[in-house]
Amino acid sequence: MTREILTRQITKDRIYDTVDPQDFQAMIDVERYGQRTSAFDKIISATHDHFWDPVDTKYIDFDQPFDMENAYLVDPKLVAASRTAIWDELDEKRRIKLANLETWWSMSSVLHGEQGALALSASLCHILKDPGAQEYAANQAREEARHVTAFARYVKTRWGKPIQVGPALGNLLTEMVNSDLAWKKIVGMQLLVEGLAMGAFATFYQEARDPVIVKLCQLAMTDEAFHHKFGKIWADRTIPKLSEEERNAIEDWAAQVFQTLLFNLASPEQKKPIYAMVGLDWQRVQSAFLEALTDERLREDMQHSTNIFRVLIKTLVKAGIVTKRTALIYTAYVNVDELRHESDEMVGDAIAEQGIDFLKQINAAKAKTGSVLAAE
Repeated sequence: MTREILTRQITKDRIYDTVDPQDFQAMIDVERYGQRTSAFDKIISATHDHFWDPVDTKYIDFDQPFDMENAYLVDPKLVAASRTAIWDELDEKRRIKLANLETWWSMSSVLHGEQGALALSASLCHILKDPGAQEYAANQAREEARHVTAFARYVKTRWGKPIQVGPALGNLLTEMVNSDLAWKKIVGMQLLVEGLAMGAFATFYQEARDPVIVKLCQLAMTDEAFHHKFGKIWADRTIPKLSEEERNAIEDWAAQVFQTLLFNLASPEQKKPIYAMVGLDWQRVQSAFLEALTDERLREDMQHSTNIFRVLIKTLVKAGIVTKRTALIYTAYVNVDELRHESDEMVGDAIAEQGIDFLKQINAAKAKTGSVLAAE
């Protein structure tokens, strides 16, 4: 039964009704236009508050120089190898090179994820029947497009081009984008991948030494915080109404996606090319990781509020997609009960709010001088 559930739509609220992506006739039905939800109006109208242009230096200047050979782009403690015997074998130059290559891999993965989010948002426009839900998806697609532009430009400035997407992330993004199931797209992208992005951006915002990364991540977070809210609205209106079988299917799939994202981020196998660039065999690096790994250390790392996967797990917990059935999958990393009792505020929310204040000032000044935000 679970397998059958995983292949069909699960809709508990009219605003998430869908049509076949090939059924355009359903989109021009005259009755449809008058059945628009107001559930997303606030996050749609707020787009003007967090508008930014990645090709306008008033918002961000990608041409700021950085000494890639002699300085760390991010705090080296973020480099997994720094907590293993491998680090002791490297001189300072190779440590910097490895750390900055890891940042290249991370920024490239973010870029691939943003491209996935763009394609997925656009695909939602083809299946969401409610005009309000469809408008929100179109709005997000526009915002994801500027993320693709921004991260592509950053990667080009620092490295020339991105590194190829890892198999785990690439396969996951492909599955979600190509799926016709709205719930898979929303759980997979709006809750899991967007939750991961908020955690990653918050970490880079606080730990990056390249000011361009700091600004870029904050600007991206001003958008991502609203994308995340779309997923939360879906969860609030859907999860409580699920049958046990439906809930189990969604919960199990979410756990599967979480483990894929964890593997993509933590497995040396996914980063083979960058280890080869500093003369390291990925299998040897993996052995060093396993030797250094302890449950205590994992838990200690995860307790930091900006830890990427702590933010992601909290997203799932607050959405009601973690029960006793799957809690053990996450308790290896965090105290799930503790997360349940925390406020709904995410660490990225405060950073995003600061970024929005910055954007309001710029956009107000542009308006006074007669600049038109034509893209919006």
